Amino acid sequence: MENTTTQQQNVQPIVQQPLPNSTAVLVLGILSIAICWCYGLFGVTMGIIALVLSGKARSLYAENPDLYTEGSFKNMKAGRICAIIGTILSSIYIAIVIIYLLVVGAALGTLFTQFPWENL
Repeated sequence: MENTTTQQQNVQPIVQQPLPNSTAVLVLGILSIAICWCYGLFGVTMGIIALVLSGKARSLYAENPDLYTEGSFKNMKAGRICAIIGTILSSIYIAIVIIYLLVVGAALGTLFTQFPWENL
């Protein structure tokens, strides 16, 4: 009888803690969408960083889900989705800028070769 009461006293409830970097993943994911219009470079950078951090956080959560709060896991998932969207939008914007520069460069190149430089 005495052994049962000591076992009950030694059992401590698991204190859940927030998932590491879940807030950082969410912030970087949102910023990657918001800043994707700045030539795409900052958006891609922030999106990739958020994806790497979310991968580490997902593996920590998969190892021991009872140790972390569900809210922080949801924040991490939302940040990961935002990071994916921001990375895709930024990549598309970078491609558009490169195509634009190639087209404008080709147009200016033909303009300068057709200009009558010898008459100046």
